[in-house]
Amino acid sequence: MTPFPGFTSSETFTQVPDSFIKMMNEIQDVAELKVTLFAIWRIEHMEGNFRAMSKVDFDEAALGLNLEEIRFGLGKAVERQTLLRAENEAGVFFFLNSPRGRLSAEAFAKGQMKPSASYVPNKSNVFKLYEENIGALTPLLADMLKEAEREYPGMWFEEAFEIAVSRNVRNWKYIEAILRRWKENGKDERRDSQDSVKDAKRYTDGEFSEFFKRD
Repeated sequence: MTPFPGFTSSETFTQVPDSFIKMMNEIQDVAELKVTLFAIWRIEHMEGNFRAMSKVDFDEAALGLNLEEIRFGLGKAVERQTLLRAENEAGVFFFLNSPRGRLSAEAFAKGQMKPSASYVPNKSNVFKLYEENIGALTPLLADMLKEAEREYPGMWFEEAFEIAVSRNVRNWKYIEAILRRWKENGKDERRDSQDSVKDAKRYTDGEFSEFFKRD
């Protein structure tokens, strides 16, 4: 077992409902526990009105479980009703059984709510982005990318990679520095990817300069 290095002051902390802590005495299956905790974390970090997860979201999560175990844990969470399953022509989604989640699940089932344009079913695309834009993955880099996926919103990665490529800085540390700055200073979600690329020059200054490859 690799010793845990400790929590950092810069990371975010997810709120876990008190009722779930009490419920942990009843949850005997590790898969159900992991799936439920992941759903609480993931939905807590979502933005916009549509806050739900698809089966693909769970399947692509780095939970240390195989597909059969994930589906079993998801089924147990739905059976216990910590997660609510709702379906319409847009697909099947899972909502937290919270006041907001219950209203959203009901509205979705009635066709009154649909996934927002910013919803990306597969949040674990950072490996593909890295291989397409930087190069082959190593075990150490894979661990770093998994940690980044847990720390930053999934929709940020594509834009951060695009900025790095536009500046010809194919370096993960540079990309991570962009993500860290967005998290610490805030990110204007209204700016689209094209605008960000135009403003990418500012990322060559200050804390990012050490990652910039000069000709």
